[in-house]
Amino acid sequence: MKLLSPPRLSPEEKCPYIEDELARHEFFLATGLDAKEFDTCLSQGFRKFGIYFFRPNCKKCQRCQPLRVRCRDFEPSKSHKRILKKNKDIEVQFNPLIYREEIYQLFIKHSRIRFNQDEERPGSREDFIQTHFTPSTPGLLSEFYLDKELIAVGFLDLSTNATSSVYFIYDPDYDKRSLGIFGALKEIEYTVHSNKEYYYLGYYIEENRSMNYKNQFKPYEIYDWNKEVWNKES
Repeated sequence: MKLLSPPRLSPEEKCPYIEDELARHEFFLATGLDAKEFDTCLSQGFRKFGIYFFRPNCKKCQRCQPLRVRCRDFEPSKSHKRILKKNKDIEVQFNPLIYREEIYQLFIKHSRIRFNQDEERPGSREDFIQTHFTPSTPGLLSEFYLDKELIAVGFLDLSTNATSSVYFIYDPDYDKRSLGIFGALKEIEYTVHSNKEYYYLGYYIEENRSMNYKNQFKPYEIYDWNKEVWNKES
């Protein structure tokens, strides 16, 4: 690992997830982490975008908790099985983390329609490449094709014992297919076939409705910031 900056704290700012709360992060910049080093980061609650590694370090609120699925014990629910059946005509590939223009165009379409962002806001091509295609850790893409058309892409980081979902984009024209859930199910399947134990789904806040889908993937574990241990929740 090449450390590009020492660990430090960000300034406090308005929390994007919980009203009337302030948030800050512990972060560092690094590149060249191997799978074992990244395992340590994940196990301590870190996430990453490009070379930016971070985890919450808020003074009062500790409701933003890392969540990971215990993949070897995972069983799809009835709802999951319906989604899998609905999307059985989709071809799923796992490919190297290599930039292609069609992926960026899918990102633009997803951002504009899904998040009501205007033409200027989704992000420049350069920012997109820097955020998602900087190989600071081992990584790959999950790609989803319908009739040979790319309709969804997942960005995954890899450690010795886990896959970590960084971001998932899809064509909003196929919104009724529940591609976000389908993508997670196929990435969990990939994790099991790769003989890895955990699938990290980022941070979970119980009262945040947009994160409710994360605790559908059972059994899972939640990280306790105070005791620095992972607790089995279901």
